[in-house]
Amino acid sequence: MAESQVQAGHLSSSETRRGEDVETSKKWAAGQNKQHSITKNTAKLDRETEELNHDRVTLEVGKVIQQGRQSKGLTQKDQATKTNEKPQVIAHCESGRAIPNNHVLGKIERAIGLKLWGKAIGKPIVKRPRAK
Repeated sequence: MAESQVQAGHLSSSETRRGEDVETSKKWAAGQNKQHSITKNTAKLDRETEELNHDRVTLEVGKVIQQGRQSKGLTQKDQATKTNEKPQVIAHCESGRAIPNNHVLGKIERAIGLKLWGKAIGKPIVKRPRAK
């Protein structure tokens, strides 16, 4: 074993030539990141029963999206292409499983021409002339 350690460069060559004993020690927990330790007590974590859930798109908004899409004669895939989103995103919005994203809902809103938030959900968007 001493020869393999010498070949691997673990022992100093001068010490091995002189025939001296070389002290070796194993490093415990070497290579493990010990900077960030868990500071919360696990019992305290067990007592915390608050469920953290994200808000979802309401079913009312989902139905408005579905009805607006069908009134335009679009499939979910067509609407996804038109809004530059995945078909799954449209399906999740319609079923109420999506987390509200103003950017995505804005694109869907413009594609179907119906309001999706505020007090006027489901009402047509009124296009105003641009000021020059």
